[in-house]
Amino acid sequence: MVQLEMVKQMIEFNKMAFENTFKAMTLVQDQTEEMLLSYMEKAPWLPAEGKKALKDWLDNCKKVRKEYKKIVDDGFKRMEELFAKAEKGGEKTKKAESK
Repeated sequence: MVQLEMVKQMIEFNKMAFENTFKAMTLVQDQTEEMLLSYMEKAPWLPAEGKKALKDWLDNCKKVRKEYKKIVDDGFKRMEELFAKAEKGGEKTKKAESK
């Protein structure tokens, strides 16, 4: 049981580390997007097609970022469920052994 508790703590630590890193990365990307959009507005030499391509690229980056976050969150959820089941299975084994 001690091993399961340690693994659960490691998963929780990794989840928090991912969340914090992901938030920091999101802030940097959002700030970069704002700067790029501001620059594009003031760049008369950039054709409309180029501006549209950059805007589409930025939108795609956001979409992929959200999808990646969802996949990682699902992975953490599955790991937590897996170890919760293992913990319950261990409790049943202990009860059976004590009888």
